[in-house]
Amino acid sequence: MTDSGNRLEFSATTGRLDAVVSSLSGVSRSQVVQWIDAGAVRVNGVVASKAGVKLRGGEAVEVDVPSVITGTVEGEQVELDVLYEDDQLIAVNKPPGMVTHPAPGVYSGTLVNALLGRGTLPEQDGARGPEGYRPGIVHRLDKDTSGVIVVAKTVGAHAVLAAAFKERETHKTYLAVAGGSWAADRPIKVDAPIGRHPIDRQRMTVGGVGGREAQTLFTPLARLRSHARTFTLVRCQPHTGRTHQIRVHLAHLGSPIVGDATYGRASEVIGRQALHAWKLRFLHPLSREELLLTAAPPEDLLSAWLALGGGLPPELTGE
Repeated sequence: MTDSGNRLEFSATTGRLDAVVSSLSGVSRSQVVQWIDAGAVRVNGVVASKAGVKLRGGEAVEVDVPSVITGTVEGEQVELDVLYEDDQLIAVNKPPGMVTHPAPGVYSGTLVNALLGRGTLPEQDGARGPEGYRPGIVHRLDKDTSGVIVVAKTVGAHAVLAAAFKERETHKTYLAVAGGSWAADRPIKVDAPIGRHPIDRQRMTVGGVGGREAQTLFTPLARLRSHARTFTLVRCQPHTGRTHQIRVHLAHLGSPIVGDATYGRASEVIGRQALHAWKLRFLHPLSREELLLTAAPPEDLLSAWLALGGGLPPELTGE
């Protein structure tokens, strides 16, 4: 076995993948399973999909070991755009560039840091170690996706809301600027499983490794042609919650989101993917009243659409 910084490389022995990696690396089997689930383990250059994969011996195995960070997660004074708050939950309009919760390499400036700083989140048992510290988090938004995100303030609310997201009892609506269009002026439903990219573990793809069902309804709100390219302002309603789902499905349609350098290309009109979590509808975890929370489309996304030459449809102007 060789150790190249945060990468382990070795020739496999015979047996289950998780057991082999555990034996050769000296790391617990449960930790190896977490690496595999995160897409950090490759066998002969292909991202491993399951811990129980049988190895014949001699395969080239690579492990990109996630960085381990130390210290504690501290509260920080960060101004938040609060959309709704009571004693059970809080909903904010997350700005682009903010990570939802601490993760390897990012333990400051997150939404969790901001909520801790304002005294919103209760203390959890144990130390605030940055690895896996996600108090109240029941769903996530990508770092560069803006918009509505709800966080539980009590253990009971967390259990109810987490179950609601898992059982698809919440209704999410996003707004995106897509760099292309489909043929008809009508909604289109994409039903295509999403899994981790077999080579690039930072990306997801239709099919992919360990692909899971994914459905998204796309409704065009407006279209334009600019510099021989077609752009569509689109309402996106995911019925499942896979990682990067809207971004992957639009790229699958041949219409990647403007500014999405991972699944399309960077853009001069916006410095991030033009994707915004516009509306979220769900039942309150205690009262069971229906809540509909809306975060107005941000200035950078609207400016990008206008810069491309588009006009704002009635859905965005209130007319």
